[in-house]
Amino acid sequence: MVSMKITVIGASGLIGTKVVDLLTAEGHDVVAASRGSGVDVLTGSGLAEALSGADVLVDVVNSPSFEDDPVMEFFKKSTSNLVVVAARAGVGHYVALSIVGVDGLPDSGYMRAKVVQEKIITESGLPYTIVRATQFAEFTDAITDSMADDDQVRVPDALIQPIAADDVARDVARAAVADPLNGVVNIGGPQKISFEQMARDTLARRNDDTTVVVDPEAQYFGAKLAERSLVTPD
Repeated sequence: MVSMKITVIGASGLIGTKVVDLLTAEGHDVVAASRGSGVDVLTGSGLAEALSGADVLVDVVNSPSFEDDPVMEFFKKSTSNLVVVAARAGVGHYVALSIVGVDGLPDSGYMRAKVVQEKIITESGLPYTIVRATQFAEFTDAITDSMADDDQVRVPDALIQPIAADDVARDVARAAVADPLNGVVNIGGPQKISFEQMARDTLARRNDDTTVVVDPEAQYFGAKLAERSLVTPD
């Protein structure tokens, strides 16, 4: 395999650290960029240096706030800065991590912001690959807790497809060293299960006997789900 220079933006996060390790182990010249390394995607500080000479940009940065207005502002500003600096640097491939079903859940402020991020990338003129992943298995506890309502957990009548962060990182790293798709690839975990099963499994693992109730009106971070909103196409 030909060694490439790959800049990972968001390199200190859950996925970023794993992507950096995988690409470094393959012998690539990896720049691990994050606020901790002096790179700020909102102000643009350090971006030109981080992307200088890069063949590939891997964008796995995430917003510090999931509130509607701040998360929209974050992805608008950060992605706009990244595409401009990447174009100036002659980057040949922009790889971004997004979410399966992101364009079908406009009631979610976070999903709306990710749609805007994707649009900025696809309209930038840069060769790109967008890797859309299902919800991380590591986050099933937080998802279950977000649906707690008094002495019950109220879950939507829908499917979820948890994927391990290691698998997400592997597929993002693979995309980084492959040719640009100029399109979207969907990745998901091995099983499509109900939110009810996810919640019951999560609670059982914690020896928690809280009742799980399937509620068709229950929302997922502000969005009402159809049965297959969050799972990969067959």
